[in-house]
Amino acid sequence: MSEPVIEVRHLSKSFGTHVVLRDVDFTVNAGDVTCIIGASGSGKSTLLRCINLLETPTNGKVLFHGSDITAKGSDPCAYRAKVGMVFQSFNLFNNMTVLDNCTAGLRYVLHQDKETAKKTALENLEKVGMAPYIHAKPRQLSGGQKQRVAIAGVVAMRPDCLILDEATAMLDPRGREQVMQTIHRLNKDLGITVVAITHYMEEAAQADRVLVMSQGHVVMEGTPKEVFSQTEKVRALRLDVPQAAELRDELVKAGIPMPEGIIDTGECAQALYELLQ
Repeated sequence: MSEPVIEVRHLSKSFGTHVVLRDVDFTVNAGDVTCIIGASGSGKSTLLRCINLLETPTNGKVLFHGSDITAKGSDPCAYRAKVGMVFQSFNLFNNMTVLDNCTAGLRYVLHQDKETAKKTALENLEKVGMAPYIHAKPRQLSGGQKQRVAIAGVVAMRPDCLILDEATAMLDPRGREQVMQTIHRLNKDLGITVVAITHYMEEAAQADRVLVMSQGHVVMEGTPKEVFSQTEKVRALRLDVPQAAELRDELVKAGIPMPEGIIDTGECAQALYELLQ
């Protein structure tokens, strides 16, 4: 059984009288990809900002490998070096090359010398498929390429966990696919734990765990199959379901006996093939 990397315990966050998070409680296990979904205003981004200490929780705590990082006297900088965050707006320096963007954290946060930082950056740009673009400036890159550079810069700092705040929201379908392939490859090859907010249900369907938020609460939690097989409940929360799950429901309504829990187009195609035999 995997050990917990991040444990959120009875977390609440208010801005004045406005309550955004209400008694949020969940665990992220080592090596998992956990997706957080929910309608706009459900508290997703505030939750991630509390996990990364960009916001201070009003109540509750966040544990990292069992240590309370919200406790007085904890070191936020040391914690953030182990929990890297990637935003939807790329956060690259436009006047710097891809290579210099990727070495910035290594040199100025981890204080690596120039040659060591360059070597580490090149290794990680290779992992995300951006090594051929080391001399390019961000304005010369597509959105997906910029995001892969941002991910390489964070991963170069050897985090235990990667937090993605709608990292694919500003990308076209091809860019989203490239970024998600990169994230899953890093998760598989390097064992990096991933926590991601997404509005795209196909992305959530590829996760190990899915959390559904509504009005500051976690209202559903489980594997993608466990969550998305409850299509009516998910839709009642003003969310879509993966296209394969929607197609499966339409086929059942039309009298075609499809199996429960289909959320993947491959599964849907296989089930139809078997029915036709």
